[in-house]
Amino acid sequence: MDIKKDLLFLISAGSGFLLLAALAYLLHFHPGAFRPSASIRQTNAIGSTQILEIDFSFPVVTQTIEKNLTILPEAEFSINWSNHNQTLKIIPKSLWAPQTNYLLSIASGKNIFQLGFSQDFSFSTKPFPKIKSLVPLEGEKNVAVDIEEPVAVSFDRPLDEYSVKFEVSPSVQLEYQMNEEKTNIKLLAKNNFDWKTHYQIGVFVKQNMQKDDGYVKVGQTSFETTAPPSTDWSSDLTTLLAQAKDQTKPVINTGKYIDVNLKYQVMVIFENGKALDAYRISSGKKGLETPEGQFKIENKSPRAWSPKYGLFMPNWMAILPSGEVGIHELPVWPGGFQEGASHLGIPVSHGCIRLGTESARRVYGWAEIGTPVVVHK
Repeated sequence: MDIKKDLLFLISAGSGFLLLAALAYLLHFHPGAFRPSASIRQTNAIGSTQILEIDFSFPVVTQTIEKNLTILPEAEFSINWSNHNQTLKIIPKSLWAPQTNYLLSIASGKNIFQLGFSQDFSFSTKPFPKIKSLVPLEGEKNVAVDIEEPVAVSFDRPLDEYSVKFEVSPSVQLEYQMNEEKTNIKLLAKNNFDWKTHYQIGVFVKQNMQKDDGYVKVGQTSFETTAPPSTDWSSDLTTLLAQAKDQTKPVINTGKYIDVNLKYQVMVIFENGKALDAYRISSGKKGLETPEGQFKIENKSPRAWSPKYGLFMPNWMAILPSGEVGIHELPVWPGGFQEGASHLGIPVSHGCIRLGTESARRVYGWAEIGTPVVVHK
């Protein structure tokens, strides 16, 4: 029994000796077979928190790698080893800088066979989202920015990981709306952009986890708003509405009817030839003018939705059978922001006739389906 044990030991020792002898032979005469090499797994641009993984051809002496590893531009990171010290994971402690090219260098590293090596790797981080379109266009003039045609920025990919800010000169308080895909942002001045004014808007982006000083400018536009039309009626709203009520001659003398004067941007409601009240409106802008003629209220809805422009039109009353044009309250974005009342009196809509909140409620409650509507200049 002891003879068997001794024989097995001799065979095992002999095998180990032969293996060591073979390794010694290869290291001496064919050292290239054991010379280390490495490859980085990340071939595409990486995210701000993504872990880098480097695979070595043989297990390495980890201390020699960690001591001689550098990353430029400098970044704070931690290290983790796996796969029997053959895979190195580099974990950023904060964030990789966006749209940056990095150089990772290993100098004088050694593998378990004590063969030294040096190797460089390059990797890059994802760039900021790029602007596909920005309206109004740079240098555009006579612009009427409103809720149906706001300032709009479209990006080439979703903004889930990013924050966007806008800098406007002259300064205004902005309202935003982003689409579900997070690729498009619409914005308006909370109290509307002033008329006949030159504006410049800069677009800045940063990663969500970056500090506020991480914003980078990715685009800009500048435009000039249009001047409001002049009229020979009073510029004072109270006086103008009184003039409209007193000086508008009814064209229908029986029953109810709505009179819309495009020239003076006013609406007068009549019943049996008597003017009941007058209201400020906003009609279609140049190129999208409100049609003239005699129409009637085709249908009504307390809160109609416009899929074309992505907004609500409270107190809606269609005046065309197709529903393309109607009378309604100032439009509202799904988030609750409503078009500013300062646009009333200016033709800025896409063809509809807009009223202020209280005026729209009054007319909506007063008018019936079939009530005539006369639109003229």
